[in-house]
Amino acid sequence: MGVSNQPNSQLPPSRVQYLTFLTAGEEYAIGVVKVREITEYESVTTVPNTPVWIHGVTNLRGKVVPVVDLAAKFGLPGSLISKFSCIIITEVIFQGENLTMGVLADSVRHVVELSAEEIGAIPPFGTRIKAEYLLGLGLLGKKFCLILDIDKVLSADELVAVTDSVANEGPVDDAPLSDQEVPAKGAPAKPAHFEAGA
Repeated sequence: MGVSNQPNSQLPPSRVQYLTFLTAGEEYAIGVVKVREITEYESVTTVPNTPVWIHGVTNLRGKVVPVVDLAAKFGLPGSLISKFSCIIITEVIFQGENLTMGVLADSVRHVVELSAEEIGAIPPFGTRIKAEYLLGLGLLGKKFCLILDIDKVLSADELVAVTDSVANEGPVDDAPLSDQEVPAKGAPAKPAHFEAGA
């Protein structure tokens, strides 16, 4: 029995879930399959001799996880910590291996489902970040969000230095934080764990 090459128009268009979040006043999205969980912004320890866009490292159940400030990575002023700040724990592929990284977000918005028809091409103007970091523009009602290729955003050569520095630092302890690193008191409870499709 032969297999027809004609597409079946009866099949619903493929839809992909994305987590949207704010950084430097812009709404970005990451594929839910890349997101492991969302944690509150708590203790983040600065690591010396790392790129400016490495905000520090955090302790995720005994594992040292580097935290990236996307605003600084994109050449914008670094993120300011507020009661809504959180860390999106992602898993990226770097040099053929899975690497757990945290992304500092000003706030998390929601999970959306987008079909291929709802994702537009990247315009040659108006975006403040490199085109190779983007998969496209997601249509959210009357607005757009920038869909990130998180593997490319976080898979830069500097990550070799970051992982080496983190390995040399050893486990992250519960050392006191500087004033800049202390989260605002009275912050509302945020979800400590993110489940795909939640």
